[in-house]
Amino acid sequence: MSSVPVAVVTGSNKGIGFAIVRALCKQFPGDVYLTARDPGRGQEAVAKLQEEGLRALFHQLDIDDLQSIRALRDFLKEKYGGLNVLVNNAGIAFKEVHDTTPFAVQAEVTLKTNFFGTRNVCTELLPLMKPYGKVVNVSSMVSSSALGGCSRELQQKFRSDTITEDELVELMTKFVEDTKKSVHEKEGWPNTAYGVSKIGVTVLSRIQARMLNEKRKGDHILLNACCPGWVRTDMAGPKATKSPDEGAETPVYLALLPSDADGPHGQFLSNKTVRTW
Repeated sequence: MSSVPVAVVTGSNKGIGFAIVRALCKQFPGDVYLTARDPGRGQEAVAKLQEEGLRALFHQLDIDDLQSIRALRDFLKEKYGGLNVLVNNAGIAFKEVHDTTPFAVQAEVTLKTNFFGTRNVCTELLPLMKPYGKVVNVSSMVSSSALGGCSRELQQKFRSDTITEDELVELMTKFVEDTKKSVHEKEGWPNTAYGVSKIGVTVLSRIQARMLNEKRKGDHILLNACCPGWVRTDMAGPKATKSPDEGAETPVYLALLPSDADGPHGQFLSNKTVRTW
């Protein structure tokens, strides 16, 4: 078993994920795994970094596929005995304004990956986190604006310091069901599937941090959600204000917090700054 520290970035063959891997290759003192659904694209991305003189390793990962997540889990357990850094970056977005896909379909597909897929990765990989490990869930400022668009009752639930993971799952499931019945606005939801999926990620992060405090206090694992900013990627388009490398700055900052840092933990950050939720 290797005693080398190991970092994993989900959805990292392009865009912000790729930029995060690039930065970790330069700064993280161990093995860095670039993951992608498609092995061909993943290997291509690894080769691109190799041309820059950087060494990333590849492992297949489709966060929509539980077997794929578990294969990665078993590999990490066997080869490294755990995990030091996990960056949950994988996500999707419809072009909500211009996309003609029915909203209920957008809701189901977006939440399946961004919330439920990310949650499955956490369920399988968080138990592998080694002491002083770092977990970064890439969320979005859109989660804040979407929260503002929720009914007061939903806002209270999402801001609660006692909400459980099961209750959060129930709410995310309800959003999808409400869109299918075309009652989501009446039920107090905002009109953004991406925004709701990222509310889920931010709130999940708060819950997970609380659980780590309760169950693994002595392990000093820090877990946070962050917004990379508006980044020029396939997802956000060419007009966005930040380059992928600039978008990677906050996730990388959180992934590389020093081992004696006792925070941030359970927070939502953008531009390396804790934001009020």
